[in-house]
Amino acid sequence: MTNHDLFASGQLKQPLAERLRPKNLDQVVGQQHLLGPDGLIGGALAQSRLPSLILWGPPGVGKTTIARLLAQRIGAHFCSLSAVDAGLKDLRELVLQAKQRQARGESSLLFVDEVHRFHKGQQDAFLPHLESGLFT
Repeated sequence: MTNHDLFASGQLKQPLAERLRPKNLDQVVGQQHLLGPDGLIGGALAQSRLPSLILWGPPGVGKTTIARLLAQRIGAHFCSLSAVDAGLKDLRELVLQAKQRQARGESSLLFVDEVHRFHKGQQDAFLPHLESGLFT
């Protein structure tokens, strides 16, 4: 991205953070021990596989961005859920959509923000779908 790109007419409507967000994994700064060719995630991507992951860190370090870019790299639909606001109805809807994509031969990557906030009922509804491989 050139400096000129930051000021392109359509770009000014987006917040600066969105305009500067990496567009692919190669643009992510840092985390080479994970994303590089010898890293856990980089090695998995080289084999077209992606294990379940927990991305941990303070707000604003790029966890969501990295998850979006991983979905992009493996050609999966990116599904996002906030454990703070989501209820069982939201989770069931995501599961239904993921099953429909799976029936068409498409995959889904599920990103759960604040996963530690899930209560037991949400965990019980959520876990079987992760364990079954419904979500990449």
